[in-house]
Amino acid sequence: MSENSLPNIIYILSDDLGYGDLGCFGQELIYTPNIDRIAAEGIRFTDHYAGSSVCAPSRCVLMTGLHTGHCYVRDNRALPIEGNVPIPCDTQTVAKLLREAGYATACIGKWGLGYPGSEGDPNNQGFDHFFGYNCQREAHTYYPQHLWRNDQKIMLYGDSYSHDLLTTEALQFVRDRQSNPFFLYLAYTIPHTRFEIPSLDIYKDRPWTEDQKTQAAMITRMDRDIGALLDMLDDLGIAEDTLVIFTSDNGPHGVGNTLAHFNAAGPLREKKGSLYEGGIRVPFVARWPGTIPSGTHSAHPSGFQDMLPTFCELADVPIPEPVDGISMVPALMGRDDQPAHEFLYWARRGVSAVRMGDWKAYLPKGHTDPKGRVELYDLATDIGEQNDLAAGHPDLVSEIRTIVRESHRETPWETWTYTGPIPNEYGTVVE
Repeated sequence: MSENSLPNIIYILSDDLGYGDLGCFGQELIYTPNIDRIAAEGIRFTDHYAGSSVCAPSRCVLMTGLHTGHCYVRDNRALPIEGNVPIPCDTQTVAKLLREAGYATACIGKWGLGYPGSEGDPNNQGFDHFFGYNCQREAHTYYPQHLWRNDQKIMLYGDSYSHDLLTTEALQFVRDRQSNPFFLYLAYTIPHTRFEIPSLDIYKDRPWTEDQKTQAAMITRMDRDIGALLDMLDDLGIAEDTLVIFTSDNGPHGVGNTLAHFNAAGPLREKKGSLYEGGIRVPFVARWPGTIPSGTHSAHPSGFQDMLPTFCELADVPIPEPVDGISMVPALMGRDDQPAHEFLYWARRGVSAVRMGDWKAYLPKGHTDPKGRVELYDLATDIGEQNDLAAGHPDLVSEIRTIVRESHRETPWETWTYTGPIPNEYGTVVE
C-alpha cells in the first residue's frame, strides 16, 4: 500500500450472530473457516460491543458514533408502511464523512433507519449505492417479494435467496470500485430468523433438528461468501489496501433450541434484547494484511460508536463532534497507546447498562428511577454476570447512577409519527 493512499474499508455486519457462534470464539459445531481466517490473519477483539441489543438502535449507533443515550433511534419501532422511523436529514453519519473524504460508498443488505424515499433513506445518508432491504421487517424472510436498488423496487416474487443476491452485488461493487478508495457496509441478514436455506449442505445428515441444521447451514453459507470476498481482494491485488471487519449487530436469537445446542452466547448471560453481556457483547475480527499483525487479539473494551472515529482517522478527516466513540486505530494496529473509554453506555426500554473497566452495571429501571436497583459485576472474574457485588461498592454504584442520569437525552424518535400516505395491500397509494 502506498504511503499516501487511503485504505478501502469493508465492514461486514451479521444479524443476530452470537458471541459463541464462530470457530475463532470457541464454536465447535458450525463451520466458519473464512471468518476464522480473518482472525488468524489479523486481530480478534474479545471485548467488543454492539450499539444495542436489537437491530435499529444498534445500527444507529454504528452510523452516528453516538451511544443509545444520545443517538436518535433507541429501539425497534414498526410503521404502518414498509420501512422504519427515519434518522433526520442532518444526521452525521460515517458514510457522509467518508464520501466527503473521496470514498465511493455502498450499503448492501439491511438498512432499517428510514423508509424508502425518506430523509433516512440510505441514499440520503451518505451512500452512493444501496441494494437490499430498506425495512428490517421485510428482512424476516430470505425469499422476499422485492428488494431495493437505490430508489428502484426490484421485484423478486419470492423466487430468489436474498443472501446470494447481496453477495453478488457486493462482489460487483468491489470489482467496479477497486481503483479508488471505497467503503462497503455489507449488512447481511444471516442468521436472523426465520431460518431458510436453499441447501443444508454438510449438515443435512447431522442428528439435529431441522432448525439446528438450517441455522448452521446459513452461517456457513455466509462464511463461504465472505471467503469469496477475501479471495477477490487477493486476486485483485488490493488485500493490502483493504481493512475488512466482521462483527454482529447484537447477541444471538434462535428457535428450536438452537441457542442451547450451539451455545450461541458462549459464556455470556442472556441473548438478543437483553443488556446483560449476552445481548450486547459480540464477536469482532479484522484483517488488513501488512498493517494489522496476524494472529493477534485485544481485550480493549470497544463498541459500535468507535467505528465512526476509527474510519475518520483512517480516511484522514477530522473526527467531528459530538461523538461518543474513540478511534480504535492503535488497538487495531497492535499498539499500546490505545486510549480507553471512561465508560460504555447502553439504554433500551427503560433499562440501562454501563461498563467501566472490568466493572459492568445493569440497572433494571435505568435513568427513570434515581434510587432504583443497580447490579454490579466484575467481568474479569465473572464474565457470566452471576455474582452481584453492588452491596460492597457503594461509591462505585453512586458514580454509575450519575453516569446513567447524565448520559440520557430525550429524542423526538420517541414521539415521531408517520403522517404520509399508506399503500393498500397491493402496494398502491389510493388518494
